[in-house]
Amino acid sequence: MLQVCLNGGRGPGDAAAVPMSPVAMAEAASAAVAAGADEVHVHPKTPCGGDTLSPRVLADTLAAIRAAVTVPVGVTTGTSAEPDPVRRLARVRSWTVSPDRATVAWHEPGAEALAAALLDRGVAVDAVLRQGTDGPARFLRSSLAPRVPRVLAEAASEEAALALLSALTRSPHTRPVLLYGRESAAWPLFRLARRLGLAARTGLEDTVLLPDGTPAGSNAQLVSAALEEKPSATLSA
Repeated sequence: MLQVCLNGGRGPGDAAAVPMSPVAMAEAASAAVAAGADEVHVHPKTPCGGDTLSPRVLADTLAAIRAAVTVPVGVTTGTSAEPDPVRRLARVRSWTVSPDRATVAWHEPGAEALAAALLDRGVAVDAVLRQGTDGPARFLRSSLAPRVPRVLAEAASEEAALALLSALTRSPHTRPVLLYGRESAAWPLFRLARRLGLAARTGLEDTVLLPDGTPAGSNAQLVSAALEEKPSATLSA
């Protein structure tokens, strides 16, 4: 499974192709799915370019993307969109339209309450477990863990990724894992995910560069490059 992450916390200053409006996100999603992406992840944006959990913005974003693609569409619920855990939970509970999936970073305050609210309204939760935080340990202790359908394992190197994946095997509940890294770790961890048979992702949220180091012109170009990549054979030195 290949997920495309259209924008993340980036803006046009990071790469001209970062989609910011619902229309631009829908166009980027359509091109990325046509290139081979199986799923879309997006950060809805305010007119000023900030991440938001606004019910109106979310509804407009989902409507535009769903009119362009038929694959599952997921959104962020991170502190970049709302740092206060109480207001963040209230925002999610006020949504009038639900995404198919939503990421919940388990190291962020209020993660369990947020995940419970999402699951109760039928949204599939992707538990983001970041290497170097207390998120993985908190998740493994959580009573919600059996209800979470997928884990997103984030690491900064291949070695750290393998250690994180090993820690996750201590959970009695098996679930799909999507492995990823950002910036310089994006392509090495993509290849590792492929070698291990795990779900993977690419997109301008994680990297603005193609595997050869040249700037990516679009999310679709990153997807095409990802599908041409070979799995890594060994760990990097």
